[in-house]
Order: sequence, then structure tokens, then C-alpha cells
Amino acid sequence: MKSAREAVADVGDGATVLAGGFGLCGIPELTIQALRDKGAKNLTFISNNCGVDEFGLGILLQNKQIKRMVSSYVGENKEFERQFLSGELEVELVPQGTLAERMRAGGAGIPAFYTPAGFGTQVAEGKEVREFDGRMYVMERGITGEFAIVKAWKGDRYGNLCYRLTARNFNPLAAMAGKITIAEVEELVEVGQLDPDQIHTPGVFVQRVVVGSGAHQKRIERRTVRKS
Repeated sequence: MKSAREAVADVGDGATVLAGGFGLCGIPELTIQALRDKGAKNLTFISNNCGVDEFGLGILLQNKQIKRMVSSYVGENKEFERQFLSGELEVELVPQGTLAERMRAGGAGIPAFYTPAGFGTQVAEGKEVREFDGRMYVMERGITGEFAIVKAWKGDRYGNLCYRLTARNFNPLAAMAGKITIAEVEELVEVGQLDPDQIHTPGVFVQRVVVGSGAHQKRIERRTVRKS
């Protein structure tokens, strides 16, 4: 695509969007900014967390564009806390490993699976519970969405993607689970330049590619240094 704005042009009000990233590591920041500029409302986001105030998915929160979050960790965003406690934001908290597996299952066409995580807690309320080999398990549904937005280190125009180190995190899982996956890449290479053994997300899962062209900020949530 020519731009992130073009890539998100058909993300309408009420859409469900999966987002890669962990904290601020590996987030599709330019695509998120394009969504803010587009102004789509009442969005549902499935993401490990919701960025921080004034960056990442946090800018969509501030713009009142997110109606519902399906997340694991939400402790770095004061606006998230305010909207949740005031009833402005619907939140489904999911154990981190369960969230990852729900994305993977959805992308693999698996409708549901059983996990011991969350049994006996509020996480299990209203869900089917079964015993296997003397241990109780909660049934969790796979997750899919109309769109997925992910960030990769390198990609080609066919959508084959390579992630760098821990920036891989939830990105491959989100890419699998979106009906239309938008991949934001730092570097676009020619088809055939990526070592097939190093491709983390095959192009079959990706419908649109956007090149960052050095515009990524790659912020750190909490910069901690020792005294000089």
C-alpha cells in the first residue's frame, strides 16, 4: 500500500481489530496513528495491552475510539484506568498465555480449547468447565477479527514477514487471526531475499503491506538507567 492511511481506509465503525505488540515493543505504531486520523469509532481491540498514555493504542483511547478491549495487562495506561472505572470502556481480561492461544487457535481454525488457567476465578464465569485426568479445565474460544495490524522488521511485497528478537511477541498470532492483515514493516525487500527458514509469518496470512521508511519512534515504556 502507498501509506498506512490507505491500508486502514476500510476499517469502519464497530470493527474488531487484533493488534500485535507487547508493551510498546513491536507495536504497529504508524498504522495505529492512521486509525486515529481516520476517526473510526466503537472499535474492539484484541491486544496484550493498550499502549501507554499518548502512544500506541493509548492514542485511540484518548480519542474515544475504542469501545471494548480484550487484553491481558493494562497497568501502564492511566486513561485506560479512568475509562474502565467510569464505565466508558468495556474490558475482558484474559490470562496472557490464554490470550496468545486464543489468537493462535482462531488463526488455525480451531474453534475452542481447554486450559487450566483461570479455573476457580472470575475468568471462568459463564464458561464450560470439564475435568481431564483429575484436573479441571476451562473452555476458551478461539479469537478472530475483521482486521489485524502487526509490525515486522523485514517483509516483501507478498507479505512474508520476519520479526526481530522480542518484537516478534504477539505479532505472528495476530497476523494469523485477522481476516485482513495489515503488516507494517521497517524494510521492504525483494521477493526471494528472505531466507525461507527465517520467515516467521508466511505471506498467505498477510493482505496488505505498509513500509515505515524510518518513521518508527520505538519508544520504551520505562527507561531505567543507573546513576553515573
